[in-house]
Amino acid sequence: MFKNLLLFIVFISILKTFAQENDSTVITGNYTVKIDTIVIRGNKTTEDFIILRELTFKQEDTLTNIQASYNKDRVYSLDIFNQVKIYPVSYKNKIIAVIDVVESWYIWPIPYAELKNGDWTKISYGIDLAVKNFRGVNETVRIKAGLGYDPSLTLDYIVPILNYNQNIYFDAQLSYNAVQNKSLIAQQMYGSVFDQKMITAQVIFGKRISLFHNISVTAGYNYIETPMYILGINASNQRIDRVLYLGAGYAFDTRDLAQFPRNGIYSSINVMMKGLGLNDINYQVYTFDFREYRPLFWDIFGKWRFTSRVTSGKAIPYYDYSILGYRERIRGYLHDVLEGNDYYLTSLEFFHPLIKDIDINLDFIPVVPKQFLSYRVALYSEIFADAGAVKQRDRSIGIRNFDSGYGFGFTFLILPYNIARIELAFNDKLNSEIVLDVGISF
Repeated sequence: MFKNLLLFIVFISILKTFAQENDSTVITGNYTVKIDTIVIRGNKTTEDFIILRELTFKQEDTLTNIQASYNKDRVYSLDIFNQVKIYPVSYKNKIIAVIDVVESWYIWPIPYAELKNGDWTKISYGIDLAVKNFRGVNETVRIKAGLGYDPSLTLDYIVPILNYNQNIYFDAQLSYNAVQNKSLIAQQMYGSVFDQKMITAQVIFGKRISLFHNISVTAGYNYIETPMYILGINASNQRIDRVLYLGAGYAFDTRDLAQFPRNGIYSSINVMMKGLGLNDINYQVYTFDFREYRPLFWDIFGKWRFTSRVTSGKAIPYYDYSILGYRERIRGYLHDVLEGNDYYLTSLEFFHPLIKDIDINLDFIPVVPKQFLSYRVALYSEIFADAGAVKQRDRSIGIRNFDSGYGFGFTFLILPYNIARIELAFNDKLNSEIVLDVGISF
């Protein structure tokens, strides 16, 4: 027994040292194989279990080429690798699932400048310092400081595995924002544009029930300071609102590549109770999001989404209204702000690769760290349609209340770094606009 164990250890060591031995064979094409063991290579910082917990297969399971591709994207979705490859190798009558990774650069002090709400007069700039994959277990420590429009300071610490045996995760955030009021109704009541100082302290504890199911609870505190008291602009009877809140959420996520999904479902529902009756503040916010991604035919993919934000309760302040035109937008109405107690937004998109995913390695360039020399690149064309509406509490809503837009564009992926989109959108009044944005549409 000891001899067999020693031989197995030697075998694993050899496999980790060489990409392919003379007596080993990489299995390609369409295959279905039973996995004897799993070997991970290239993870100098990342712990093995961070990768293994994302896989839908384990030792002694069967693996197909389709499953290998899906699992490759799941590991890539951790956003800590430049490249991921998963493939079976036949070695001395055993089948080994080899996972090759190229780790990213994990310390990023990045200067940034961004347009707020697509307005060139509203530019925020600053520094975004992130330390990713802290301690090799995918923790993130982040400090973001912004000046210009809406000055801000955010501290964030994310621990995806606080307790490995129980699959508990943790997120703590502290932020300060000097925010220009976003509600047009509040601006009319106040008589001019005004700023509000907002301080938020929040902690989230979550549990990964299984590979695709997560639940979470949130506790936090908001401090909102307005220059003068006006009922409706404030939730309490003072110009400063002090709001405790508690929340709970559930998420179901089977997406392949989180950065740019092409297969799977994402859905989430969250309930947030604001004020809890203290300082005469008591209202609730409900959010729902459902997204589906599917390959169709001829390398054409489809995706659709429905999301809503609904409020209820006593005296909902305008700073917590449901607004379309900022974070959630209708392409074709990017610069229109729609606000109400609730909003509803839906989107449909078809996209096709003009350049399929290409792994680019520039290892031949001297001096530059290896982490900067590998990328995953792709270019997609797309057509899309969006529709959305807001609802006031005392009014009904129908199809006629929905604004809609449609158009086409291109999405350029340079992963793991960023995604850029350029789109031409038309609204239902046939007005057009150019959309320049980063990140995926949904």
